[in-house]
Amino acid sequence: MGILNTNTLLTVLIGAMVLVSGLQTLQLFGLTNALSSGRVAVATGGSIASAPLASSSASAGSLENLPSMVGGC
Repeated sequence: MGILNTNTLLTVLIGAMVLVSGLQTLQLFGLTNALSSGRVAVATGGSIASAPLASSSASAGSLENLPSMVGGC
């Protein structure tokens, strides 16, 4: 028999996930209450950073003209 039974291991992992989600729920309620009472300011009007556009005269092999992120959002 191994160190831990499979059912015991799964029970411990599920318990840890429930504990973490409970802690996150408490943090979310705290943040919601702080926002509604005005204790936390919300930043507005910030500029959005964008990737620079590659120029049409750039060579295809140039590594300097590649965007900083490929794929994703």
